[in-house]
Order: sequence, then C-alpha cells, then structure tokens
Amino acid sequence: MAVPRTDLAVEAARQLTRQGRPPLPGVKEQIYTRQGYQVTRVDITSPEGAKAVGKPQGRYLTLDLEGLLRRESDAFPRAARAVAGELGSLLPREPENPSVLVVGLGNRLVTPDAVGPRAADHTMVTRHLVLQEPERFAPFRPVAALAAGVLGTTGMESGEVVRALTDRLRPGLVIAVDALAARSVRRLCSTVQIADTGIIPGSGVGNARQALNRETLGVPVVALGVPTVVDAATLASDLTDGKWTPSPDGELSHMLVTPKDIDVLVSDVAKVIGYGIDLALQEGLTVEDIDLFLS
Repeated sequence: MAVPRTDLAVEAARQLTRQGRPPLPGVKEQIYTRQGYQVTRVDITSPEGAKAVGKPQGRYLTLDLEGLLRRESDAFPRAARAVAGELGSLLPREPENPSVLVVGLGNRLVTPDAVGPRAADHTMVTRHLVLQEPERFAPFRPVAALAAGVLGTTGMESGEVVRALTDRLRPGLVIAVDALAARSVRRLCSTVQIADTGIIPGSGVGNARQALNRETLGVPVVALGVPTVVDAATLASDLTDGKWTPSPDGELSHMLVTPKDIDVLVSDVAKVIGYGIDLALQEGLTVEDIDLFLS
C-alpha cells in the first residue's frame, strides 16, 4: 500500500508503522511539550529511513497548536514562543555570519497558499537599520525578508529569485516558509513543521519546483511549513478506512480540500510563525516588543 500523500514527516513515518512494517532503520521519534504545546521530533539519520519515509535525512520538529484554534488563554504568545524555541534549536550557534534572509513562498492571492507571504509581513526586517545606523541597532540581528511570489505572477521560479538574492546578500542562513499538505484534516492550520532540510516550493499542492536547500543556495536552509490542504483522494481513503482506493487519474486526484474559514486560520498561523521567527532571531525581545516594532 502506498503512503497517503503528506508533507509531514511525522505522518509519513507513522503511516508506515500502521501498515505493519518493522521499525524503520534510522528513524527516531520523540514527544515532549513546549509552552504547553505538544512537539514531535522525528530524526531521519539513514538513507534507508529517508527512502522509506520519503523525506531527506534531517530533523523534523512538528508542533501541535490546536490550543491556538480553541483560543485558549495566552494561546498566541505561547504558540509564538513555542515556534521560536523549536526554530532556535536548529539555528547555528554563534554564527560567523549572523545575517538571515526570510523567504515567504507561495501565492498571496490564493488564501491556502498565502502562509509564506503573510508570515513575511510579520517579520522584523532589520538589515537596513543595522547597516545605516549601527550605533543604535547593533544589538539586532540583520534580517531581510522576501515574498518570492510564484511563476504565474512573476515569470520567475521562486528558486531562481531566492538564489539570486542569496548570491547578492550573502546571508548566513535562509529561513523559508511555505504551505504544506497533510493527510489528517485535524492538522490543517494547527500544525507547524520545522525542518533543517530545506524545502521544495509547491510540493504541498503537487506542483514541486526547484528545491531550496544548502546544496542549491550554498547556505543552511531551515524550513517552516503549515498544512493548509488535504488531498481529496487521501481524505476519501481515510474516511472509508482504506477500503476505497482512488484511481491515480480519477477526479479526486486533482482536488484539494481546505477549511471554509481558511482566511482566518491562515492569518492567525502566519502571524504565529512570523512572531516565532522574530523571537528566535532577535533574542531578548517579547511579543509586546514585536508589536511595537511592526506597528
């Protein structure tokens, strides 16, 4: 049986286990909490594990932010700090080049694909301030942000744009944010996956483009992704407990399902990611500090 379509490493690994396969070589899972939210860490450390799961070798941190959807007390600041804590664990310690380029991937005009651009809107851009007034902004990490757009609206592959800008700015790190696909409806806009393996823009909607990773950009790439859609064929198979297998060329193979309130959900989770990136990069700041900076 094929693994149902998902961009989440934790879902892919657990699906293989449910299919009765023996423990995967080089795939380890650990569960803990941060700021009251559950975090699942999946480490893929062998070529065999990478092939089985269908993900590159590396570390995948998956935050369950369902409390954010339920509007629990202090849900937003806790979620932002949780994202910051997990993202911070993947950042280079005392880097020689502290500058960072944050890239929001996706199409701002298509709501389920707008997580990246909207997260970039909540990023504290400080590179110009550090360069122009170092005496006042020296404590800040130099950060630039880009909403890369998509081929259909710019005429350029997002990978081409990011690679050209990386060559020009020469940051020490690229952080890429994009929308993903999940197999579980429960995870839509309530899960954030953070990985040190880079990302392939468009993979969540079956339109994979040029990869953004250390090999293509020449610098480390950390990817943050939020599932905003479920493949309709995968959903139909789940609803029938796997008794119905969709045709690869059937109507459902070209359909994606997203929540009816996707505009609100994307707005909320994009802000969480943006603030989480800010807290991780600008140590010592609070959510209130970021509010003032971005206002």
